[in-house]
Amino acid sequence: MSEQQEFRHELEATLAAREEMGPELEPQLVDRFADRIEAEIERRAEARPRREFPRSGHNAPMIPLALGSLGLAIPLMGIAGGTAGFPGVLVVCIAIVLVNLFWALPRR
Repeated sequence: MSEQQEFRHELEATLAAREEMGPELEPQLVDRFADRIEAEIERRAEARPRREFPRSGHNAPMIPLALGSLGLAIPLMGIAGGTAGFPGVLVVCIAIVLVNLFWALPRR
């Protein structure tokens, strides 16, 4: 018997018992059936595989870091390019990449 048919059968049995027992026991029947539904929902939620999203080593969002890196990279590259030329720009780019890389690595 499938789970859906099982629930349908249990619901029908609960409704039949409700008619036989009268309104004084109705709250107990409804509570029992509701508890059964809640337990089934919890069982299904635990059985469902959880989606794991790749996470960085911290809870801070990465967008502010990326925007901050770009905001600092532009003037730093301008200064480095004006004073040291291409090697200065290369050093600034490597430094920004390293800072972002170390920020994104998981913490131990």
